[in-house]
Amino acid sequence: MRVSAVTAVADGVIALTLVDPDGGLLPEWQPGAHLDVVLPGPLVRQYSLCGATSDRTRYRIAVLFERDGRGGSRYLHERVHAGDELRIRGPRNNFRLEEAEFYQFVAGGIGITPILPMIAEVQRAGLSWALLYGGRSLDSMAFLDELEAYPGQVTVVPQDRLGLPDLDALLGDLKPGTKVYCCGPGGLIDAVRARCDEEVLRYELFRAPETDDVDSAGDHPFEVVLASTGKTVLVQPGESVLAKVLDAGADVLHDCRDGICGSCETAILEGEADHRDHVLTAAEQRENSCMMICVSRCRGERLVLDL
Repeated sequence: MRVSAVTAVADGVIALTLVDPDGGLLPEWQPGAHLDVVLPGPLVRQYSLCGATSDRTRYRIAVLFERDGRGGSRYLHERVHAGDELRIRGPRNNFRLEEAEFYQFVAGGIGITPILPMIAEVQRAGLSWALLYGGRSLDSMAFLDELEAYPGQVTVVPQDRLGLPDLDALLGDLKPGTKVYCCGPGGLIDAVRARCDEEVLRYELFRAPETDDVDSAGDHPFEVVLASTGKTVLVQPGESVLAKVLDAGADVLHDCRDGICGSCETAILEGEADHRDHVLTAAEQRENSCMMICVSRCRGERLVLDL
């Protein structure tokens, strides 16, 4: 993909516009989708698509500069310019917009990016919605100008002026048929999760949660069978399925190793997973058709995976 434009959209946030180098149309995508951007190292980072789903001539992503990050945002901020080419994978969607009677969107900082096309979709469909958008300051909050197109439906809460948003008031008495879509820092998502039933809430993390509510005390050894070869590996407590199958020669896309990016999603052919990811919904976890093998384990003694 060729970078056709790099634009500052907030303090510490740039938007990259990506096009096909040959001028071709790009694959279709739906709100909530993201791209894997493959950088030197190799670094792989996920960035939500935040442009118009109807415009197949370009993709838009936004990148927050993270001074203490792993180097991906620094590279994109400091080394990438209009005319450069980037290697991408996708789009892929782990944050799909589901049917609801009312949508309550909650965004924190750069978490506004997947929410923008969701808002455009529900607005175009004539559905009811509202957005609470928080950030450190107005200068740090991207795309405020685009949100001006929705007067009366957007509440902007810059922390330096208004403090933290009142989530109790926002989420304490949700209308029947409401779905809450949240994206932002781990602390915000933890706070929203504490106030919402799991059947109501959909969320996407950009980094591992600040609190870990997984109880690993009962972890036990189990076998994983690679269906394509029949090879079996033993996963001990403290080991990940991903690491063991990579050692066994399996070719698996992966990145975060924290259960948040969805890259390592793998189909389950036999066995029951102990799901510990932050990608699948509760209903999808109950279906037991796939798992994120970087963090999830087995409830029984054996898994057969489509590897």
